[in-house]
Parts: sequence; structure tokens; C-alpha cells
Amino acid sequence: MYSEEQLYSIALRECNLIGDINFLKLVRTFGTAKNAWENAKKEYNKVDGIGRKTVSEIGNHAYLEFAEKELKFCENNKIQIRLRHLNQLPRLLNECDDAPAILYQKGNFDDSLEAVSVVGTRNMSLYGKQFIQDFFEETKSGNYISVSGLALGVDKEVHEQSIQNQIATVAVLAHGFHTLYPAKNRKLSEKIIENNGALFTEFNSSRKPDRENFIQRNRVVAGISPATIVVETAFGGGSISTATFANNYNREVFALPGKITDKYSQGCNQLIFQHKASAISTIKDLINSLDFNKSYHKTEELFPRSKEIIQLTENQKVIYNSIIENPQITLDDLAQKISLPSHKILPVILELELLGKVKSYSGRQFTAI
Repeated sequence: MYSEEQLYSIALRECNLIGDINFLKLVRTFGTAKNAWENAKKEYNKVDGIGRKTVSEIGNHAYLEFAEKELKFCENNKIQIRLRHLNQLPRLLNECDDAPAILYQKGNFDDSLEAVSVVGTRNMSLYGKQFIQDFFEETKSGNYISVSGLALGVDKEVHEQSIQNQIATVAVLAHGFHTLYPAKNRKLSEKIIENNGALFTEFNSSRKPDRENFIQRNRVVAGISPATIVVETAFGGGSISTATFANNYNREVFALPGKITDKYSQGCNQLIFQHKASAISTIKDLINSLDFNKSYHKTEELFPRSKEIIQLTENQKVIYNSIIENPQITLDDLAQKISLPSHKILPVILELELLGKVKSYSGRQFTAI
């Protein structure tokens, strides 16, 4: 069932100084993980940026023994092993420079479908919960996969609403498949697989849910999808790291704005203010941006579309008209065109974004809607 290449890949990745990027350098230079395992220690100078210390643990038989046990563990637990250097990762994740060398999978993942990552705080409010319920109700006829991190709060609600609306969902874990954290979500993890979804982790069965693993996990959540939605998060919350990874991968980020006095809206508001996320004004507009191309029938209540014609201020008109004339214009070019400093333009663009007139992209580019 499992290959020699998987065996040597696990052994190689287990070496302390061989991270995902060094792993890829080695297998690209030597052709296979087995060749890297057998030759890198004496021929490390063939690989750019890798020295004697980096390869010092390669060839250690203890790691090969560990890999053999890991393969048996995977076989006993119906775990698939995807190798990046064989192009077996989900296609969008494979594009990320720091993608995992190895990805372990339980369940099914249809890589032909678009994925949408939805993340947020463990301390979800009724406002956040209502948004998630409305979003999945509105998109249940869409052919897509939801992605989240199987934490309590927003993540749990995302997976549950996906299952309820018969949308396949993927949970990305911050530990190996020997455990399930938080334990409260074990039944949910089983339901995800039963409902044609999947569990992913880059961590082998020796890895516990240590704090640093969660940030690492967040880059997979961001990397697997073309778009990430941040529902609620505080300043510096874990979801901010997911949004940052998504920005770095040049993916779209959307954030649900809230009151400036609400702790778990402050992170979302900050993302919008810093143009690291587009503001969600209505669910219908969000769906249009995600381009599901489906008809959605439910009347929006919590997030209504305004029927009124919006009167723009003079400043808003000048900036809005310039963006219409120059799609995907950058902030610097816009400042030059209308002879206004960028720090005066940004607040007006935020207003236009909240009015649903402008959409921002990574690299501080803007387009009229």
C-alpha cells in the first residue's frame, strides 16, 4: 500500500534541521527522498544554502525505524500520505513556497472543487454564529468545500453548518492522527469523514497539539483556498495569522466588520482598516465575490442589502471615479493621480469599501464594484 519514497520522505522530514523548504531542496537536487537519504550527508555541497550541520542527522537509522512504524500506523488507521515533491498536495497548497513536504489525510478531498476557508475566534458571539448560519444557508446549492481548523467556536460552527447543509468540509489539525484536540470535537471529526469530507495534518503521530503547531497549521488553512473569511477575532488572535498567510500567498481575504467596542470584532476591523481584508457588507455581495455562480433565494435579514441610492461625498466621488477609470489601481498611483497623500485616501477607501462600492486586493490595489 505504501511506497519506499513515502518511507524515506518521513525519515528525512523527521531530521531536526530538515524543514519543509530544506526537504524540497534536497529531493530536487538528488531526485528522490531515498537518494537524498543515502547521499546528502557526503554530497551536501551540491545543494544551495545547506551546510554540514543541516545534514548531520540524515542517515540515522532511528529515523528510518520511526518511518516504518509511521507507515504501519497509517495503514492501520486508513491514512493517506501525500508528498509535495510528487505534486500530491491540493493544487493551491502546492503553489505555496512553504507548503508541507508531507500531508497526512483521512477521508475524501475533491481537488476539482473550489475551497473557501472560514476562520475565527473560539469565543464566538451570536452575531458571528448568525453570520455563519446565514452564509451556509445561502450557499448550500454551491459546489464548493469549506475549510477550517476544528477548534471550538467559529471553526466548530463552520464544520457543523457545512455538514447540516450537505457541503463537504475539511478540518486541518495541529497534531498527529494519534489524538484529537479538542477531545470535545472527536464526534464532529468522525461526522466530517462520514459526510464526504477530510481531515488533514502535516504532523506525524509523534506530534502533540503544541502551541506553535497551531500557527503552522494556519498556513495550510490559508494555502488550500483561494479565499479566506475571518468571522470574528480579537487583536492578535490566531485568525490574524491565517489572514496574514493568505495575504502572503496573494489570496483574497474577507472580514466581518463589527462594533469597535466588541473585543472579537476588533481584529476584523483592523484587517479591513489596514487593507489586509475586504469588508463584508452583505452575504450576497460576499457570494458574488467568491463567484459561486448560483442563485440564492433567502431574504437577508441580519445583513441586508441597502435599497437606497447612496449619495457619495465629494472626496468619495473623486476617489471612486478614479478607481472606476483605472481598475486595479495601486494606492501610490491613485495618490499621484488625484494629488492627495495616501494617508488621506485610505480612510475614504475604507468608507467606500463599507458602502460596497470598492474592493481591495493584496498589494493595496483597488477596483470599483
